[in-house]
Amino acid sequence: MYTKMLVAALAVAATINCAELSTRKALNNGIIKVMVATAEAEAEKRKVHVTICIVDDSLNLLFLEHLDGASLNTIVYAQKKARHAAYYHQPSKNAADQVKSGNLTILAMPEAFPNQGGLPIKVDGETIGGIGVSGAASEVDEAISQAAIDAAFPKP
Repeated sequence: MYTKMLVAALAVAATINCAELSTRKALNNGIIKVMVATAEAEAEKRKVHVTICIVDDSLNLLFLEHLDGASLNTIVYAQKKARHAAYYHQPSKNAADQVKSGNLTILAMPEAFPNQGGLPIKVDGETIGGIGVSGAASEVDEAISQAAIDAAFPKP
């Protein structure tokens, strides 16, 4: 009798716990491949050599590609741009604008990188990662990032 009650209680508890789990959106390999192919095509179209980085919402590296001809420093910069965008849920350009306006406190903040080219990857208003591109002019880096996001998550 006691064993049956314990099993029943555990079954109810398991059902309640499963019902409380959230369904969280996440980047997957298919989405990443679409983003990367688009970013590569956009870089080729603009005749620029860049590094492309994609991170998840916990700042874990999911993808990093250093295209032929890109400077070695772009490997670090692309990662910093992507992590900034994912961490702060906003473009890395916002940090650059803060520095330009004289607000230097951003330089002491964790994961902050004041350089345009990183964008948060958002679905239904929720940040699920970040993409950073480095190697071209900052506005071109951001345009490549935006093209990748737009290809993976087209607006209705």
